[in-house]
Amino acid sequence: MLEQDVKKVLFTEEELEQIVSRLGSEITEAYRNKNLLLIGILKGCVVFMSDLMRHIDLKCRIDFMAVSSYGAGTKSSGNVRILKDLDIDLTGFDVLLVEDILDSGNTLFYVRSLLATRGAKSVRICTLLDKPSRRTADIRADFVGSEIGDEFVIGYGLDFDEKYRNLPYLGVPYPYVYSGE
Repeated sequence: MLEQDVKKVLFTEEELEQIVSRLGSEITEAYRNKNLLLIGILKGCVVFMSDLMRHIDLKCRIDFMAVSSYGAGTKSSGNVRILKDLDIDLTGFDVLLVEDILDSGNTLFYVRSLLATRGAKSVRICTLLDKPSRRTADIRADFVGSEIGDEFVIGYGLDFDEKYRNLPYLGVPYPYVYSGE
């Protein structure tokens, strides 16, 4: 039933597995001998981060933040709100923010700036998808799964109005899904 709303598959399950495996290897190498803390940005990161952390061959801790700048729309409002803050003190950790998609960059710019004031040794970013054509904030990810064009995507944790996160692949929906037609 969900599948009928997908116009095209952007990345299959197998392609996502390859991307996540590559990122896990890159992160393992970059954070060897460091005190790694993965911070997932909820809710979209949950599937990606769950897969990613199993591909990181290091001891690490995890925590989550819930932030919002979208609501039920397809574009960031630019107003970032923290809905759930961290439970862990960042002092002494090398923080890696894990995000599903780096779009306008407003949310990650805000979160990275905030966390940099909380005693972390470093704060870097890993994103599954990078959409540089829509960037309005001065920010880049340190680890990127894949760059994509200016398409709205769903699946593998990414949603529209809290639906479609459970698709096992990433797809581009038909416009009727998000236009209200």
